[in-house]
Amino acid sequence: MSVEEEIREDGDERERAAEVDARRRVALAQIRQYPDAVLRLRANEVTEFDDNLARLAARMAHLMHEARGVGLAATQIGVLQRLFVFQATDDVEVRTVVNPRITARSSQTGVADEGCLSLQGVLVPVERSLEVTLEGNDLEGEPLTLELEEHAARVVQHELDHLNGVLMLERTDGDARREAVAVLRRNL
Repeated sequence: MSVEEEIREDGDERERAAEVDARRRVALAQIRQYPDAVLRLRANEVTEFDDNLARLAARMAHLMHEARGVGLAATQIGVLQRLFVFQATDDVEVRTVVNPRITARSSQTGVADEGCLSLQGVLVPVERSLEVTLEGNDLEGEPLTLELEEHAARVVQHELDHLNGVLMLERTDGDARREAVAVLRRNL
């Protein structure tokens, strides 16, 4: 590769990185941020499985991808309906779960740092069950059961907390909470 080609390629990479960063900022601007009161509200059960619900789920999946997240609850975009989207790893498709509930969880737990698209700039240690059974509905209203473990289990527990008006700040220890809130307040 010539020097000119290397320079051009380096410029193209910087341009792509700048574009990805700009799209992330646009997506984050559409996601409710701490301390927005809607993040503390409990979402309502979904009763209509229609095109509006499908469009909402598609919008949420798009925002989640653009914001570089692995999950997004409807409450995070100001919609008080019980649904979330998630994609715990790049090699699986985005899943939408409507009216989710955990029906079983392992007694074995693990602590890991969690971040949140609604609490930018902080990571806090949170203890979660390592395995869960998640039940709910798909976008057509059909019953859905997912047996999840490790990272995927952590993601759905985090998103389900959002639907219940619970933030990861309430799931961490006092020191981590104080540090995180101090960072969040500085960023207001």
